[in-house]
Amino acid sequence: MGGSEVHRTWPAPHHFLGSSRRLALSGRQLCHTGFMSDTIFVLNGPNLNLLGQRRPEVYGYTTLHDIERMVRERAADHGFDVEFMQSNHEGALVDEIQRARTRGAAIIINPAAYTHTSVALHDALEAAELPVVEVHLSNVHRREEFRHHSFVSPQATAVIAGAGAYGYVMAVDFLAQHLAE
Repeated sequence: MGGSEVHRTWPAPHHFLGSSRRLALSGRQLCHTGFMSDTIFVLNGPNLNLLGQRRPEVYGYTTLHDIERMVRERAADHGFDVEFMQSNHEGALVDEIQRARTRGAAIIINPAAYTHTSVALHDALEAAELPVVEVHLSNVHRREEFRHHSFVSPQATAVIAGAGAYGYVMAVDFLAQHLAE
C-alpha cells in the first residue's frame, strides 16, 4: 500500500457455519463463496482513529477502541464475529469491502469524509451485495450543507446518524434482526 497505514484488529479465526452453536443460529448471510458467514465487517474511514481527541464537541470523547469493544460485545450477544478496521485511505476501505463480499454476512461502515466524495465506496458496496448499515456519530443533516449528500446511502440497507457511538450498537442490533428475517 505504499506506506499507507491500516489500523485493523483481527478477530478470532474466521468461522463459517460449522459448530452446533452456529447451526442453531438462523439468518446467516450466504457469501459469494457459498458458505454461510457469521461475521460483520465494521469499517471506519478517515480521522476516526482520532475519536476522543478530535472535535469532541461534535464527535464525543468515546475512542474508536471503545466503540470496537462495544460492537464486539453486542455482536457476540447475537452470535456474530466482528472484523473491525479503520483506514485513512479510500483504497484500503474498498479492499476491505471486497474482502467482506466473500467472507462477511454484513457491513457496518462509517465512511467519515468519504461519505460525501467517494464513488469508489459506492461502487464497492454495490458489488458486495451484502446488507450495509451506514453510521455517523453526528447528525450530518444538522451540519454544513456539503455533509448532507451521501454517496454511500444509496447502497445502504439502513442509515444511523446522530446517535453517537451507540449508533454502532444500534447497527449491530438492526443487522441481527435483518439477517434473521
